Amino acid sequence: MRVIFTLFLLAVLAAGGWLAWALMQPVTPAGQTFVLLHPGYSTRRIATELQSAGVIRNADAFVLWHYVHHKHSLKAGEYLFDKSATSVEVHRRLVRGDVYFHTVVIPEGYNMFDIAQAIQNAGLGSSEDFLKVATSDTALISGIAPDAKTLEGYLFPNTYEFTRMQTMEEMAAAMVKQFRQVERELGLISTDMTPMQMTVTLASIVEKETAAPEERPLVASVYQNRLAKNIPLQADPSVIYAELLQGSYGGALHHADMHFDSAYNTYTHLGLPPGPIGNPGKTALEAAMHPADTDYLYFVSNGNGHHRFAKNLEEHNKNVAAYRKAMIGK
Repeated sequence: MRVIFTLFLLAVLAAGGWLAWALMQPVTPAGQTFVLLHPGYSTRRIATELQSAGVIRNADAFVLWHYVHHKHSLKAGEYLFDKSATSVEVHRRLVRGDVYFHTVVIPEGYNMFDIAQAIQNAGLGSSEDFLKVATSDTALISGIAPDAKTLEGYLFPNTYEFTRMQTMEEMAAAMVKQFRQVERELGLISTDMTPMQMTVTLASIVEKETAAPEERPLVASVYQNRLAKNIPLQADPSVIYAELLQGSYGGALHHADMHFDSAYNTYTHLGLPPGPIGNPGKTALEAAMHPADTDYLYFVSNGNGHHRFAKNLEEHNKNVAAYRKAMIGK
């Protein structure tokens, strides 16, 4: 009897030692190791995935530890393991839901094609999948832009933190939510005279035309003055966007492109294009809401990141000549 008890005691001690080793001995991953745990995974499946990734020593020990602490659920998500940790510490991370966030930077002026590529570059899914949402899920903005055909203009530029568990719809909704917040801050509302979509469309052109915040009210004034005088806007970014929509933009504009057949071509169509050509930031929206009070009808680059403005064609031609001279000098 004593022998059996001794053997039993040794077995218990051995099992305890093995369990302590499996749970408390740190494991060092081989570099940065990402583990994607989908919703619905069982504890056993989670433990197996972790062991296969070289994050824990033993799946059985992990499952046993979890059942002892069954009041805590394990959160689905993508996890990054790049430091030594015990199985107990890994378990705590999964209980906390300490998931990995992918940073997506959306600069001011990015259009939906640029944003789709940024989403893909961040490892969050394909650009095609995001574009499907951006061109179809207009219910997100039906209250502010009921005639919009896409989400263009309302995917607000910002730095976002997304997880791989989030859908493309959720990511787009987060960007629209940010737009709505800025909209409220600016007091950007639709009126019978100025629908919000017109303001956002003008802001998107202003955003594309100048990166200098102090110039945006001046650029907005040029386009407002042209609209008032029924003069074509002749905004090059609108032609680029027209070709992007058709999938024919080659990376540079040529004289022939100014005759491109599209409602977005502001050389051949009067007024604003049918919708935004990109996603403007706050200062561009402010400029579109409150253009400067000027008589300007033209502007051209000065070759140094800013522009020269003119009230008539004669002044404009002089500014164009100065720009060309500056470019030759460079």
